[in-house]
Amino acid sequence: MPNLNDSKSSKEIRHLLILSVVLIVFSFFLVRLFNVQVINEEYSELAQQNAVRRVNSYPPRGIIFDRKGRKIVVNRPIYDLMVVPNELPKPLDTTELANLIRISPKELKGRLLKAATYSKFKPSLLHAQIRLEDFVNVQERLHDFSGIYAETRTVRTYLYPNAAHLLGYVGEVSPELIAKSNGEYQSGDYIGISGLEKTYENYLKGKKGVQYRYVDVHNREVGPYKEGGFDSLPIPGEDLHLGLDIELQVYAENLMANKLGSVVAIEPSTGEILAMVSAPGYDPNLMVGNVRSKNYRSLAKSPLKPLFNRPLQAMYPPGSIVKSLQALIGQELGLIRPESRFPCGGGYSIGNHTVKCTHTHGALNLEESIQQSCNPYYCYVFKTMVDQNRGLKPKEGYKVWYDYMKKFNVGRKCEVDLPNERNGILPSPEYYDKIFGQNRWKSSSIISLAIGQGEFGMTPLQMAHTMAIFANKGDYHRPHLVRSIGITGQKKMKYREQLHIPIKPKNFLVVQDAMQKVVDRGTATTYGKIDSILICGKTGTAQNPHGKDHAVFVCFAPRKNPRIAIAVLIENAGFGGVWAAPVASLMIEKYLLGGTRRPDLEERILKARILPQGIDSLPVPKKITG
Repeated sequence: MPNLNDSKSSKEIRHLLILSVVLIVFSFFLVRLFNVQVINEEYSELAQQNAVRRVNSYPPRGIIFDRKGRKIVVNRPIYDLMVVPNELPKPLDTTELANLIRISPKELKGRLLKAATYSKFKPSLLHAQIRLEDFVNVQERLHDFSGIYAETRTVRTYLYPNAAHLLGYVGEVSPELIAKSNGEYQSGDYIGISGLEKTYENYLKGKKGVQYRYVDVHNREVGPYKEGGFDSLPIPGEDLHLGLDIELQVYAENLMANKLGSVVAIEPSTGEILAMVSAPGYDPNLMVGNVRSKNYRSLAKSPLKPLFNRPLQAMYPPGSIVKSLQALIGQELGLIRPESRFPCGGGYSIGNHTVKCTHTHGALNLEESIQQSCNPYYCYVFKTMVDQNRGLKPKEGYKVWYDYMKKFNVGRKCEVDLPNERNGILPSPEYYDKIFGQNRWKSSSIISLAIGQGEFGMTPLQMAHTMAIFANKGDYHRPHLVRSIGITGQKKMKYREQLHIPIKPKNFLVVQDAMQKVVDRGTATTYGKIDSILICGKTGTAQNPHGKDHAVFVCFAPRKNPRIAIAVLIENAGFGGVWAAPVASLMIEKYLLGGTRRPDLEERILKARILPQGIDSLPVPKKITG
């Protein structure tokens, strides 16, 4: 018979065990809860998130200086309104808020929807770049709108209304870039959109800091959280020091007023860009603040395309300026010599087609052919290089010529430190095989290339770069704007490297002699010559199927120890010696001598209006609106 006392004792033991386990578990949670709520401040901090606001602290972007240490781009303070959709008052008086920040209720609702779509709990940009004088009124009313607060940051200020295409501008980062940035960018952040602001974004932007602030029930900041112990300071962006001479840039833009075209000036010894003009231009301050979109649309609608970066993206037939290259390559191949003569007769005939010359010359030598810019001479030179190059087939001879042209960055990018540079146009042998058939073409099929026409396109940057190579007799640096970055003075490695084109110096000397005579007593004498400075140059006329031809002039100076190489192209201006050469000549005088000694010529260029038919002036805004 079972012992009842033993059974009762067993039940009591089980009850005690269960009670003990419950007490142990309860004690564990009690200790854990005490730790969370009293001892561990991390959880205490999280519990206060409704009373503490995390505010990004934005660094100032790096300042941009010219080659003489003059500030070109600086920063000024502005305010952005941020919104956390889940913290907005319910109901929200959208009409009152819209009136406060001076936008329409419809626009406000669209922005709030965009913010809520991004995140209901994370801050988004509601209204960007409010000026200090306007923010005072907004600040007084912010306590009525919980979930909306202001962040202080800086915005770009351009101290000169010039150089917009090369400096670029800053704008709000796109959702696509945010998604690709691995958390580096957030909604409402700004990023370089174009120009140097884009190329050097990683140097200019700096590093964000963060501040934690107590906020009262009225959405007002009442002080730092934990005395700023959790705050981090922003790290300012690094400064850029350019090779650009802002004074020369301004002067060049003034010379190109009421004209369409480009000017590019390079220091041959370093590859640093001294000036780069795209005409028509615009004031870069038009792209700053909350009026940027409005001004952008206005510029984009202009028929003269002021937003189009002509030095990097416009491709023109180089015209006669390519003759200097033809003469150089022909000599290097041993196919022509300085004394080589070819007849002119007023034109070079190919069946029923004639490549005409501007004059009827006798049989010129190489130097005279450049000085007088004889078209038939270079048709014969091109024929010699393509069809009669030591038994090579025309396609093979053309490939040799093509490869030399590529060495001068014809038909390929110069790799300047700006976005959106184009290659230019230089047809490959395979291209002509497709057009004419395999080995069924020769020099006569593509003779326009001999004088820089036909399927030929160079950017103004490539034209100036070619002159820098001529100035150094084959040595060069890639063209670039930034000479050093930050206080350490670092520079991108590829712009430090000196490159070389393997062409004999004596062949360069022959062409330089001829180019000097172009200016001294040739096609550029009237407006290009400066008595105290030896200039080597070449005029050109780029054919334009849509109207009057374009005027081209390329040069470098002084001949000994060259300090500047220039390309000038003025659209619809006709002969290069009449309009492009004086612009280059005045710039050389300004840069090397500190000012012009030819006020009559300067006035002639400044007042000249060379515009497409039917356009009296350039409809491009020059003042900030808004």
